[in-house]
Amino acid sequence: MQRHAVNIMLLMVAGLTALGLVMLFSTGGFAKDSHGDIYHFVKRQAVWMGIGIVIATAIAWFDYRILQKLWLPFLIGTTILLVLCFVPGIGLRINGSSRWINTGIMAFQPSEAAKLSAIVFLAWWFSRPETRVKTLVDGIAIPLGVLSIPLLLILLEVDMGTTALIGATALTVMFIAGAAMRWLVGLTAAGFAGLLVLAFGIDERQGRMLAFLNPEKYALGEGLQQWQALIAFGSGGFGGVGLGEGRQKMLYLPYAHTDFIFPMIGEELGLKATVLVVLAYLVICICGLLIAANSRERFGMLLGFGAVMVLTIQAAVNIGVTTSLLPNKGMPLPFISYGGSNLVVCLALIGLLVGIHRRGRPVESRIDPTLLRPHFEPRV
Repeated sequence: MQRHAVNIMLLMVAGLTALGLVMLFSTGGFAKDSHGDIYHFVKRQAVWMGIGIVIATAIAWFDYRILQKLWLPFLIGTTILLVLCFVPGIGLRINGSSRWINTGIMAFQPSEAAKLSAIVFLAWWFSRPETRVKTLVDGIAIPLGVLSIPLLLILLEVDMGTTALIGATALTVMFIAGAAMRWLVGLTAAGFAGLLVLAFGIDERQGRMLAFLNPEKYALGEGLQQWQALIAFGSGGFGGVGLGEGRQKMLYLPYAHTDFIFPMIGEELGLKATVLVVLAYLVICICGLLIAANSRERFGMLLGFGAVMVLTIQAAVNIGVTTSLLPNKGMPLPFISYGGSNLVVCLALIGLLVGIHRRGRPVESRIDPTLLRPHFEPRV
């Protein structure tokens, strides 16, 4: 599998992306904002897909190590874009969240680009020879201090999901880089507690938490989406009711073409299709980790690992939410859900992994374990 990791990964991505277009064709025509055009979302997603493929190809072609020099303007640029979300006339406020920028043609979500800039910064920081990874200052305080600015802006957008996703990815990259476990465990506990406080402090999020704890009681309110999602899975059974024959998309299940497209796969294509989707993400994760582990330098290894974690955690959260294993949080399913910004960034992450593979070690050589070790032990 190590020899063909990149080909297998690309095959899985192509399959998931194609499935996404098929499911958009099936579900998009019933969405409230389809403007009466059953091809509305398919056409827009196809445009974003084309943009994403071009960007992914460019990233795969150029030497990814140039990002070591561009991390600062990249991080500053995404931070400025996040600020623009709050500027009247430029930012768009939809469903109580200020997450989008109006480009005049299509809306763009800067928090998606922030995922990429965050892992680029972390890979650069922890690959510096002078970074003392085991210390509190270099290993914890400085990287989290830098990321706290974009994370705070994303949190102010009322986007707790992306905030948690970037935070979780940062912690896993820091763990792989060799940061002290005692600090990471404490940060993880503090972050989880902070999210709970915020969730119960915002009325809408509090309702979602209560609906998660007692879904039947809130089946017609805050728990409507997850309740209808479970009905979709149950209706589909093992073989599904047939492509295009699902009923939950007929305004019973809100956002069936975006965050809750996974239950529609379960209803129309059945359990066998949902299991294959989960396996596809698992294969992408394994292939991505193999590619990252065979990087020639520490920067590429950390960058590849971060890219894999963004995709894997996002997929796991979406599947967990739609199957009622996690509280409801809007987060698209990578490569499948409708959402141009997310699709472009996910494809860009795949392009990054392909670039790391192209410049990685020969298959015959062993993985270098020294890449996983910090460069310097803490000074006494």
